Amino acid sequence: MKNKRFWILMTVMLLLIMSLTGCVPGDGKNTVDDPAGFFWGVWHGWIAPISLIVGLFKEDIRIYEIYNNGWWYDLGFYIAIISGFGGISLSRSKKKYKRH
Repeated sequence: MKNKRFWILMTVMLLLIMSLTGCVPGDGKNTVDDPAGFFWGVWHGWIAPISLIVGLFKEDIRIYEIYNNGWWYDLGFYIAIISGFGGISLSRSKKKYKRH
């Protein structure tokens, strides 16, 4: 049973890694005629740490797509960078600590 769980987990991890690195900036998917837009900016912002690591080994991979549609791509990228995976919060609650 544990051996089966191990292989399922390894398969899921492999698919996750392949899907995250399949759409990195600089992979040739976006061109001057087909620039990256807002949602690509969000995606590239989310995977920026992975793109940075992959870029150490592959010279053409960057954390930012140079063929983008401008301001909208930048907005998506910035939103993803500052929020991470759901880290943005419009309201923050402060915990009250009582001194004893």
